[in-house]
Amino acid sequence: MKKTNAIRELEMNKIRHVVREYEVDEDNLDALSVAIKTNEDVTKVFKTLVLLNEKKEMIVACIPGIEKVDLKKLAKLSGSKKVEMLAMKDLFSYTGYLRGGCSPVGIKKKHKTFIHESAYDNEKILISGGLRGLQIEIEPKLLIDYLKIIVGDIVEI
Repeated sequence: MKKTNAIRELEMNKIRHVVREYEVDEDNLDALSVAIKTNEDVTKVFKTLVLLNEKKEMIVACIPGIEKVDLKKLAKLSGSKKVEMLAMKDLFSYTGYLRGGCSPVGIKKKHKTFIHESAYDNEKILISGGLRGLQIEIEPKLLIDYLKIIVGDIVEI
């Protein structure tokens, strides 16, 4: 198994987690496909979204894979006037990760991270391991405490 920035960082800081590998289908990188391949409920698979606010500051949001981020709710929670999705072409330069493998752990540039409150409904959640085909299974509280994530309602109704 290849070690990513996310996995190295969790190991170095002794954060309990399990790395789960699955076969990648480049045409289906969505959370539902990950849930099927990892045999998990899709509500436990959290996708990582990268956004910019009006000051071009990076904001990271983790939401259940089948949900859509509510830009207005996220902007309000982050203290921003507005937020918008980062252009896919800029994802690697901002995070060091590619689409389908972006983890909230191991991002080098300064940013705030937010997670949907439903994370607490689960004993464990899956987040990207920093590479397509790798997921990190982790207790939400450990992830939230480690990254100082702000928890709130950031998905569309």
